[in-house]
Amino acid sequence: MKKRRLFIEAAAVLLGIFLLAACQQEAGTPPTSSPEVDSPSLVPPTLDPTPDGSIISGVVLTSDGQPISGAAVRIQATENSTLTDNRGYFFLTVPTVGEMVTVSAWAEGYYCAKVEQVSAPASGLTISMRSLQTGDNPAYEWVAPTGENSCYSCKAGVTQVWLDNDAHGRSATNLRYLTMYNGTDVYGNQSPLTRYVFNRDYGYFPLKPDMTQPYYGPGYMIDFPGTAGNCAACHNAGAAIDAPYGTNPNTVSGVDTFGIHCDYCHKVVDVTLDPNTGLPYPNMPGVLSQDIRRPFTDDPDRYQLFVGSFDDDNVPMEDTYLPLYQQSQYCAPCHYGIFWDTTIYNSYGEWLDSPYSSQDAALAAGLEAAQTCQQCHMPAPTIFDGQAITNIAPNTGGIERDPLTIRAHTFPGAASLDLLQNSVTMTVQAERTGDLVTVSVTIINDRVGHHVPTDSPLRQMILLVQAAQEDGKSLDFVDGPTVPAWAGIGNPAEGYYGGLPGQGYAKILQEMWTKISPSGAYWNPTRVISDNRLPALGSDTTLYHFEAPAAGPVTIDVRLYYRRAFIELMEQKGWNDPDILMEEQIMELDQDGN
Repeated sequence: MKKRRLFIEAAAVLLGIFLLAACQQEAGTPPTSSPEVDSPSLVPPTLDPTPDGSIISGVVLTSDGQPISGAAVRIQATENSTLTDNRGYFFLTVPTVGEMVTVSAWAEGYYCAKVEQVSAPASGLTISMRSLQTGDNPAYEWVAPTGENSCYSCKAGVTQVWLDNDAHGRSATNLRYLTMYNGTDVYGNQSPLTRYVFNRDYGYFPLKPDMTQPYYGPGYMIDFPGTAGNCAACHNAGAAIDAPYGTNPNTVSGVDTFGIHCDYCHKVVDVTLDPNTGLPYPNMPGVLSQDIRRPFTDDPDRYQLFVGSFDDDNVPMEDTYLPLYQQSQYCAPCHYGIFWDTTIYNSYGEWLDSPYSSQDAALAAGLEAAQTCQQCHMPAPTIFDGQAITNIAPNTGGIERDPLTIRAHTFPGAASLDLLQNSVTMTVQAERTGDLVTVSVTIINDRVGHHVPTDSPLRQMILLVQAAQEDGKSLDFVDGPTVPAWAGIGNPAEGYYGGLPGQGYAKILQEMWTKISPSGAYWNPTRVISDNRLPALGSDTTLYHFEAPAAGPVTIDVRLYYRRAFIELMEQKGWNDPDILMEEQIMELDQDGN
């Protein structure tokens, strides 16, 4: 009776939900642990079917036979999972007697492992797990995204979606990046080297560019010729891992031309954050804050290594799981940067300070739930050739999964029309009272977990408010804010909106020595002179007054544009990035103000 009671107690344990997915899946509820067993034997004496199914039991051991406690054990590609007890034992209940399943296991510091062709009820399973390497191999050669023996040859659909959509894969060849780094325009014309003067109190400091000479905009290389800087630490991560301050982006080749590529991203095993702030340490962008684990190719038992967020052995003998891949902290090293004591880009920190970063804060702010970077920027499912991908690696041991667990490597951002047009909500109210037309515009950042716009201080939003009478003639502007001069002074039809009724939203940097503003040359000492970007759940309301016509209707046209960079800089560089219309509302007021 004692043994039978023990078996019933073990069989009655239901499984917690623990869905972990490889850079493609939501974080789930952690699995519940297996019950403690008083009997010294590994498995119960009988394995009769239970009312709800059958039991699969066993033990998870290291390669040298030591038990692993807290290992996640799951029926592969399902939510049916548990944790091993302190002796490595596990018990899983499966609903179908006789069904063939694969039982997988994962624990921190180990490769995923599995036992295939298990038919319930079953007992005495042993899952042996190989430990991960503890060091990094600088001699390792990156696996290319395309070509022979590439990411594409194993995971064609997912890789192609990444190639077609993700800006990370073009970070090394992005023209805005390279022309800013080199101080050139898109045709290769370079601005003159920066002139310096000596002051006995301050030493050498830069002068403004001589605008009597051809000028193609700022550049790191014209300010600091003969040095490489640390721009590559983010933009050329694969090349810069071994030389974060010595990698010139102009010299990279081969796999490194993909910038932040697949093999690099999936070998990050940790990020270094300041425990006091939760942010990366200053002056440690990108690879400087990442722990990379490149395998040693001369060890056949440990090669290869790909880290992701499936804990159930998607590709045999290669994969491991890391919760970090489902956490926003993974993105922190390249999305937070302080230079010369000035915070330049900070989408991670903005998210961290927002209600989206914790469940309690989210609920208190009226949100349904907290949101990670991955949930917004890696949407599920992954669509390839019009179909949702259900198997990441169909020809190399991959398994069928729920397509909603496979997140797309699209990473929509500043270049995504759909994302930009679903970022904020704009409401417009207008009234006609006497000889005045009053327009109220409210913009709410109600759909984004960080500031809008974010990261690059070149980015901006421009609000235009227009009022016209029936014949199309603009109404005289009486009072209200106007678009700043940095939006360009000139013909509005050509994108020069400075001085028009409206508003500009941007983070404006000023160079400390030259006083150039707005500046994107944040490799020089700068300070923030204004920042009116909209934080998460933040809003801004502006009022505009126009002189009403004596008779006839009035048309109100309000538009919100997104611009990638300041118009003067775009002209200097030759960038051709048209404004993106984020929101527009048009309304008509009749003679009575209706």
